[in-house]
Amino acid sequence: MLKIDVFNHILPQNYFDLLEKVAGDYGDLGNRMRSIPFLLDLDERFRVMDSFGEYQQILSLAGPAPEMMAPPEGSPELCRVANDGMAELCRKYPDRFPGFCSMLPMNNPDAIIEEIHRSIKELDAKGVHIYTNADGKPLDLPEFDPIWKIMSEYDLPIWVHPTRSADITDYLSEPWSKYEIWWTFGWPYETAAFMARMVFKGTFDQYPDLKMITHHGGGMVPFTEGRVVNGWMALGQRTTREDYSGVLGSLEKPHYEYFKMFYADTALFGADAATRCAFDYYGPDHFIFASDSPFDPEQGPGYIRETIRIIDALDISDADRDAIYRGNAVKLMQL
Repeated sequence: MLKIDVFNHILPQNYFDLLEKVAGDYGDLGNRMRSIPFLLDLDERFRVMDSFGEYQQILSLAGPAPEMMAPPEGSPELCRVANDGMAELCRKYPDRFPGFCSMLPMNNPDAIIEEIHRSIKELDAKGVHIYTNADGKPLDLPEFDPIWKIMSEYDLPIWVHPTRSADITDYLSEPWSKYEIWWTFGWPYETAAFMARMVFKGTFDQYPDLKMITHHGGGMVPFTEGRVVNGWMALGQRTTREDYSGVLGSLEKPHYEYFKMFYADTALFGADAATRCAFDYYGPDHFIFASDSPFDPEQGPGYIRETIRIIDALDISDADRDAIYRGNAVKLMQL
């Protein structure tokens, strides 16, 4: 079967060069990016891709997010250069890269709208790529509403990548998160928190055709389904600071049904049980192949190979397997 990897990462060379000038040494995560050849070296990327036969990639930019790297007057240029770089790769190697998702300058509301239209109309982006917060701002704020409206009108998906830093502590008495807990457990929480904010704000009631691809299997949501469904039936009974008594009644259908309107990818770091859990929750029509390459210990092939192994081992029909590997991507991205 043809396999279309919808969430893997790249650093176009021109973007990387600009990022070095604008942001310099952007911390531990930046140091890691520089050490992975697959992100910048196309020969290395093609070598890995060729080992998996009929395998293609939808390109997405490696983090950190541009709004973390530059102020509002600088982030639009970072996004333009990144998106131009990915579009060029798609034009040059269409059999390898059938599309990309464009990066948005989330700290500059006017430039967000401009870059959505430019990247889709001029560069043929297959959707847009955001993070679960905009440099600390929650995305259910009114200033981000135009994104959901425009993407719903384009009928193209939004890639949602988690982000969180060590500055968000594990305990209030400490200055930072220890043992990289902010990443291991913090990122799945970030994804679930973003999803909940979208649901309870009523975003899907306003834009019922909105399509969002959540990275890493929908975060914590599939595993915590019982809490999502039954626990939130009592929404407001645990809270005195705000009145949530009318939230559930304001939604057009039961709150838990909205969580299954998201799409989830298979980028679960080679975990069999987690993949089965996410598949059981989302079903074949909302589960989509992705690897998160090259952030595996082998810096490229590891997560691709293990994710394919797990999907091939699922007790599902060939039609469902094809939907995960290829069909859902084709429909979502109008390939």
